[in-house]
Amino acid sequence: MGWKSKTALTALGLVVVVGGVVAIRTATFKSPTADTSGVKLAPARTVDANRAAEHLAQAVRFQTVSHQDQADDQPAEWDKLHAWLQATYPAAHKAMTREVIAGHALVYTWKGTDPSLAPVVLMAHQDVVPVTPGTERDWKHPPFDGVIADGAVWGRGSIDDKGSLVTLFEAAEGLAQAGFAPRRTIIIVSGHDEEVRGVGARAAAALLKSRGVKAQFVLDEGMVVVSDHPVTKSPVALIATAEKGYATLTVTAPDVGGHSSAPPPRTGVTTLAKAVLAIADNPFPMKFEGPGADMLKSLAPHSSPVVKVAAANTWLFSPLLVSQTAKTPAGAAMLHTTIAPTMLKGSPKENVLPQDAEAWINYRIAPGDTSADVMARAKRAVGDLPVKLAWVKAPDEPSKVASTTSEGWKTLAALAGDESKAPVAPALMTAASDSRYMGPIADDVYKFQPLVLSVDDTKVIHGTNEHVSIANVERMVRFYQRLMETAGR
Repeated sequence: MGWKSKTALTALGLVVVVGGVVAIRTATFKSPTADTSGVKLAPARTVDANRAAEHLAQAVRFQTVSHQDQADDQPAEWDKLHAWLQATYPAAHKAMTREVIAGHALVYTWKGTDPSLAPVVLMAHQDVVPVTPGTERDWKHPPFDGVIADGAVWGRGSIDDKGSLVTLFEAAEGLAQAGFAPRRTIIIVSGHDEEVRGVGARAAAALLKSRGVKAQFVLDEGMVVVSDHPVTKSPVALIATAEKGYATLTVTAPDVGGHSSAPPPRTGVTTLAKAVLAIADNPFPMKFEGPGADMLKSLAPHSSPVVKVAAANTWLFSPLLVSQTAKTPAGAAMLHTTIAPTMLKGSPKENVLPQDAEAWINYRIAPGDTSADVMARAKRAVGDLPVKLAWVKAPDEPSKVASTTSEGWKTLAALAGDESKAPVAPALMTAASDSRYMGPIADDVYKFQPLVLSVDDTKVIHGTNEHVSIANVERMVRFYQRLMETAGR
């Protein structure tokens, strides 16, 4: 037998072996999440969706706007919201103790009858982002009028995050009126400044830590039931098990300034431009690992055979999975630390050379990376360019990845699946929430709102025409009611 024939036989043998391994791994492939079939869920109670929607509309009218310059905030609006909560939900306030900390953050404690059980912490923030000046006329209904129309509540914060805040209290009020008394303590934490990096939530976490609280789990805003998930082409309930870190880097190019009529060969602006491009053109590599990869693995049994084969054999197909996932910016963000230049500052006048030019670069740091890695990569990228690099504020590191086999996960996943009638999968939250500060008081911190939204629907969050359907309001009240009863018993 010639060497060509031997080579062909060897290659054929390798193909057979690889094919066999792929087939076996595919046939025995299992989701990385725990089986939730044994979880006993509390039954649903009757929900007055129209009343809940009216209450949410009222809450939208309080302009608890967190501005970039917090001197523009209106503290009286938070005071009005607090008074409204007390007046609107008297049974819940009678059942729970209420504490106001760090100015306007709220901590409610519904004491359980069995102090040996670890409490659960449920979160929703009070503040909202501003409406972009000049876009008010683009809103179908004024952003702070709290209008109910076309089967929805319209206004800033209707989803993010007064929707969660109000429906949490709707659920608690109904349970308190019905005489529910939890065995497990339930704690509700409502920060007042989540949109500007959460002083209130930090204070709440410090308070709970000082009391020795170690929660079974924490649940905050984050992911939703995506009605048209791109992997399954059908609804999927996504529960984030981690969120990225947050950091903003300033790049400063000092210069001597002067008149623009006689510019030097290199100005601060050109130096800055080179530095920003050098950083942006040196992205972090994409990796098929962590919560983003676990999402696809969990959904593979509900997707096409091709996806299942690839997910079961990442040792062979991870480059393909990365390239396919990265076809959209949202998909790419699940797989690596992102780099986003967002702001620039130069001369105050068109014919004056700046004495320094500055850029701000926002990073969302993936689990597995750190702010130190970010800084080191940026320094390598700019090399010997005469620029200074510094953090705007101390970075928030990525959160710990929560378990997908714990009792907390089983409770949340079972309930999310039962309510949505859809597969449940872990995911990575690429934005930031107040729950990132809760690591010291809980090993498992999850981010999920029981909203059913299409990919396109999510664009209204922080955008024009933010609104939530009354059907979703009903879903949220029912979910939180069942969660409090299931986790609290």
